[in-house]
Formats: sequence, structure tokens, C-alpha cells
Amino acid sequence: MAERERRQAPPYGGVFAPRTRVMDGEDIQRAVWRMAHEIIEANHGLDGLILIGLQTGGVALSHSLAKALVGIEPREELPVGTLDVAFYRDDIGLRPVLPEAVTDIPWSLDGQTVVLCDDVLFTGRTIRAALNALSDYGRPRAVQLAVMVDRGHRELPIRPDYVGKNLPTRRDEVVDVTDDGVDLGEMVR
Repeated sequence: MAERERRQAPPYGGVFAPRTRVMDGEDIQRAVWRMAHEIIEANHGLDGLILIGLQTGGVALSHSLAKALVGIEPREELPVGTLDVAFYRDDIGLRPVLPEAVTDIPWSLDGQTVVLCDDVLFTGRTIRAALNALSDYGRPRAVQLAVMVDRGHRELPIRPDYVGKNLPTRRDEVVDVTDDGVDLGEMVR
């Protein structure tokens, strides 16, 4: 989970207290490997494919997917960028919004297939912001969404194309995704 989400989850200023380990590191690797195969199958290879990780949680997933994709279909490299959507969010006037990290998309997206990568899909508002931000970098042929955890509770009509794990949660629960695994818990003071 991004530090931005930690700061904004009630109780504000609390710390994440994991309750249940949902996936371990091996489960994460299996999910990445499976999603990589699905991406290759859906796109008939890797030509014209760009991975973009959303800051900060999706960056690790985008790099893991790139490594798996190149391992399955060898090539010199696969373009991987990063995107911070802080200033594209629809809650920018409701709470303080600070950029988490630098956006790095050094190529035009015109005519490319972009796979947006994020750790957790919740309401869909971050993905909406990412779609708005992508338009500053060109007009992709298609935009697909890869997430490690889809926890439901959508507020916008957004659906992932590639999912590591569907994990129904309560709205007040918090999902934390790292390379070591996925934990479910709460924010506590």
C-alpha cells in the first residue's frame, strides 16, 4: 500500500496492523508468472507493449511483470515507466495531495498498448486518475489493467484485465502488498 493510502486511512496517523497473511512470496511469484502468460496471450506477444507502474505500489509489480515477460518471451528489454497520479485525483480539494515519486514515461504512448500496473484495486479512482494522466503522454492503442489484488468496492466502472488475487474485504480493512506477500489488517493508533 502506498504511503499516501496509509496517511489517509482512518485512524489518520495510525500504523498498519496485519491480521492475516493472504499470499506469501511464492504465491506472489506464481501470480506474476500467470499474469505474464495472460498478457502475452491477450496481446499475441510483446510487440508494442509498455508497462507503466503507478507510484508507489504498482512500480514493483510492473518490474516483476517485465522480468517475467522477458523470461517467457526473450528480448533485450521491455519498456517500463512510472506514473504518479497525485495531481490528477478527484479528491485533490478534499485533502492534502502530495506527489509520491517522479513520473517517468520517456516515450510517446501513441499507438502502443499500455498495461497499467498497481498493487491493489479498490474504488477505481486511482485508475481513473491514471487514465487522465496517460493522455498527457500520447494516445495509446489500448490500455489494460494489471493488479495484484482486486478487493472490490468499486465506485467507478473499472475492471482489471489481469488479477493476481480477488480478495473480498470490508471497506474498513487495509490490504498491504509487498514482495514478501499480501497481508490483510487494519490501521490502528
